[in-house]
Amino acid sequence: MKRNLLPARLDLAQSVTGLVLAVFMAFHLVFDSSILLGANAFRFVSGALEGELIFGQKIPLITTLFAGVIFAIFIAHAGLAMRKFPQNAAQYRAFRSHMKEMRHGDTSLWWLQIWTGFAMFFLASVHLYIMMTQPDTIGPAGSSYRIVFEWKWPLYLLLTIAVVLHAAVGLYRLALKWGWFEGKDPNRRRKTLKKAVWIVSAVYLAMSLAALGAFVHIGLTGQDHFGNQVEVVPR
Repeated sequence: MKRNLLPARLDLAQSVTGLVLAVFMAFHLVFDSSILLGANAFRFVSGALEGELIFGQKIPLITTLFAGVIFAIFIAHAGLAMRKFPQNAAQYRAFRSHMKEMRHGDTSLWWLQIWTGFAMFFLASVHLYIMMTQPDTIGPAGSSYRIVFEWKWPLYLLLTIAVVLHAAVGLYRLALKWGWFEGKDPNRRRKTLKKAVWIVSAVYLAMSLAALGAFVHIGLTGQDHFGNQVEVVPR
């Protein structure tokens, strides 16, 4: 009898797309956090990512195209992941019952990943659409204006929390699934890995929330925390 390899291939595709998105978000959050070094630092980073160092000027189309590629990977990953979600109320109740009875930590983490992924499907879609359609507004002034005066800060606050938690759990589960870092004592390595993931997540979350606070500060005061003026004019 011929084996059906499609489920395994879909599982691999889900893992690969998830890993790509997690690595992208790790760099994206670091780049965004350059605002903590001042408006000029963020302006330099955003300009460099749009080809300013190569072409001598910012090319917003680069951001549009890159955001489009990430959006496509994001949709593909979401579609692949939804195969494993409870498909109806009966499955949902059955899973909740089993989870409460087992009280298994990794099962609870998977449940957390479902809900953060569900939130990201809406929150990240809005963010990526903005990046695709308004790449010319990316900068200390434009981003601060959008966050404060267009009331995007609640979206970015929820998105930041969801992204960090989802990526943390996802990377942890990927490492277990594919046997990374197992060593001679898998149980001990699992505990060490889980601790490392939560420490890194806490650092990323603190850094990203501080960056969001810096954008809000610039939007409200018109200057960064070093006192540099950043022109943010409400329309």
